[in-house]
Amino acid sequence: MNAGVDPVALDALDRRLLDEFQSGFPLSPRPYAAIAEALGTDEATVIERVRRLKEAGCISRIGAVLPAGRFGASTLAAMAVPSERLEEVAALVGAFPEVNHNYEREHRFNLWFVVAAASRSRIDAVLREINERTGLPVLDLPLCKAFHIDLGFRLEWTSPTKTAAS
Repeated sequence: MNAGVDPVALDALDRRLLDEFQSGFPLSPRPYAAIAEALGTDEATVIERVRRLKEAGCISRIGAVLPAGRFGASTLAAMAVPSERLEEVAALVGAFPEVNHNYEREHRFNLWFVVAAASRSRIDAVLREINERTGLPVLDLPLCKAFHIDLGFRLEWTSPTKTAAS
């Protein structure tokens, strides 16, 4: 968490905002006004809450999740980066506009990232450039079979109940 929002201190409005709008984000000229109406508050409050929750790391992103291959092409990629170069290589990889995120994993292949572009040839060019600029090989892991995984989940907001033994 970054900006001092204690997840335990989230109020009912924060919790509803996080729970009810993980999917089904309104497609309207003023989506935050539509959310505010559903939550019984005003648009400015929703915008401020979203900003605060995003700064705190409670919201990682707001955006569409599109089926793989529907619009352009994408691939998962991994690299085995010496630990002393991890920060440098991650910054270089993340600077490509085609890379929408990268992250460290505890594995020999310790830097993973997704590349999305208009064409497979552009993906190949990005991977080749990353290889050339870092001097490290890039493992290309293109999608073989698509699975739909709903990444939204209700958050647990209830406190543990006391048992007779406690």
